[in-house]
Amino acid sequence: MNKKKFTPFTTSEIKPQGWLKRQLEIQADGLCGNLDLIWPDVCDSKWIGGSRDGWERVPYWLDGFIPMAYLLERDDLIKRAKIYIDAIINNQEPDGWICPCPYGQRDKYDVWAFMLICKVLTVYSDCSNDERVHIVLEKALRCLNEHIKINPLFSWGKFRWFECLIPIFWLYDRTQEKWLLDLARELKKQGFDYNDYFENFTDIIPKNEWRFDTHVVNLAMCLKSDSLYSLLDGRNPDSFADMAIEILMKYHSMAAFHFTGDECLGGGSPIRGSELCGVVEAMYSYEHLLANSGNPKWGDILERVAFNALPATISEDMWTHQYDQMSNQPECSIMPEGKVVFGTNNGESNLFGLEPNYGCCTANFGQGYPKLALNAFMHNEEGLAATLLLPSEVTFTFGEAIINCVCITEYPFNYDIKYIITTNKPVEFIFSVRIPSFAETASVNGIAVKAGEFYNIKKEWKGKEEINITLSFKIELLKRPSNLYCLVRGPILYSLPIKDKKVMHEYEKDGVKRSFPYCDYELFPLEKWNYGFVSDSFNITERNVGEIPFSSENPPMYIETELAEVEWSFANGVCAEKPVSNTILSIPQKMRLIPYGCTKLRMTELPKL
Repeated sequence: MNKKKFTPFTTSEIKPQGWLKRQLEIQADGLCGNLDLIWPDVCDSKWIGGSRDGWERVPYWLDGFIPMAYLLERDDLIKRAKIYIDAIINNQEPDGWICPCPYGQRDKYDVWAFMLICKVLTVYSDCSNDERVHIVLEKALRCLNEHIKINPLFSWGKFRWFECLIPIFWLYDRTQEKWLLDLARELKKQGFDYNDYFENFTDIIPKNEWRFDTHVVNLAMCLKSDSLYSLLDGRNPDSFADMAIEILMKYHSMAAFHFTGDECLGGGSPIRGSELCGVVEAMYSYEHLLANSGNPKWGDILERVAFNALPATISEDMWTHQYDQMSNQPECSIMPEGKVVFGTNNGESNLFGLEPNYGCCTANFGQGYPKLALNAFMHNEEGLAATLLLPSEVTFTFGEAIINCVCITEYPFNYDIKYIITTNKPVEFIFSVRIPSFAETASVNGIAVKAGEFYNIKKEWKGKEEINITLSFKIELLKRPSNLYCLVRGPILYSLPIKDKKVMHEYEKDGVKRSFPYCDYELFPLEKWNYGFVSDSFNITERNVGEIPFSSENPPMYIETELAEVEWSFANGVCAEKPVSNTILSIPQKMRLIPYGCTKLRMTELPKL
């Protein structure tokens, strides 16, 4: 087995601070923190002896709920997580089978959920140090090893085979048992070949047909597939992901630094959507890529997705979310049948609700912020790396010394970053800080440094020392595929916010209640939205981050510029892909654009007039 460049810390070593901790608290008090109390697919799941979903939803939910609970040190949440883990462990069959499926139906059970719960058990062990997980996981993976000899991978399991490498390698690090590596090789042999898919890529234009290979979540997950397998066979950990992301962003990009998929690849139009599951799974892939190769570019992409695409598709109280977000969405209403702009998703997919379109995102979105927080710092034999520029604190042992490092910052809303490193005894190590490639200038303790790489400080550290980083970013209008433009400054994309009227829907469907605050909402515009850029002058205002970091009413920053009205058609709840013409229809007026992640109704891609 090859070594990773960096190893993330556990929840006992790293803690979120500042706005990031506040965001996790909002999540804990919102939908993710309460699914086991209100959503039948979790609270009455077959995983705990109930009658509802016995496949991916409980594992998906636990994958975010567990690290969130431990990062916040919330005993109430930790106890509730343990109820589920205890039930799953206690219900494991003698032969190691760990999913709620009768013996005679195993051949039809898609083992994607088997792989996922094994991964979740490693997350739980890293958080809790529960000694049972080692034995449970070994039995489960031995069972899977025998199962796929008779029942080869199919469906989701075939297209997500590499996710099982995570628990396999976790266990191998602790046992060094060679059969685990043989299982990894067999999974690859039976799994879908994404290298071949992208090397012979033909899905340039959206097909608007449901397929596993163009499914946005599968593609978001697969970005880390070769990087994971490189730990086994020594291949370049970045080459596949470099190829895949270049193709995806060439033909299917969003302004929010992500790619479209509603449900499958959707092209570059600002009114095609992208699924929330795809956002958090892409983030998870970038986290593995960053750890495995140490290439700072993955931190750049990860931050931009985390600060834009993730918050934009979840309500401020985190009780509701969209299935599909759109770059230009001046309205979020039910699209009439036959008039839906999405490829294979229904006309409710852009509503904010409990489970619009499908409940996978309901269960899965919770992993986004906790795993982001866990990757703020990483470590290796040389020392400590500040891999993401997030307010955090880490305490760990290096040799015989105890090192504490605190990052004090409001980045990405402010560009001054302070690290305070304290050691209990003199110790030599390298402290590395990722300097984003999109920084126009960067300095460390007043000395200019190069963007797009790690800046390394190798020295003997003793007592308390400070490292001050200052970044600057230029404002850019970036051209988009529809001959429109979006406004970007460093890690943040900006949008024209549109005041909305919320129409609440409380009802019951398939035994699932939608009740406030986890009901469904349509959003209708209360002001004009059909504007274009008419000036190259942009004025930035920065403010302190409030109680709601991604607030639409009190955004932590905004840019003022002149916009003017254009003729832009609208029908069935959706604006046209681009204006009818670029003729100016009104006197230009100074207007305010705010971070994309702070918006719900918005126009992001606008014409230059």
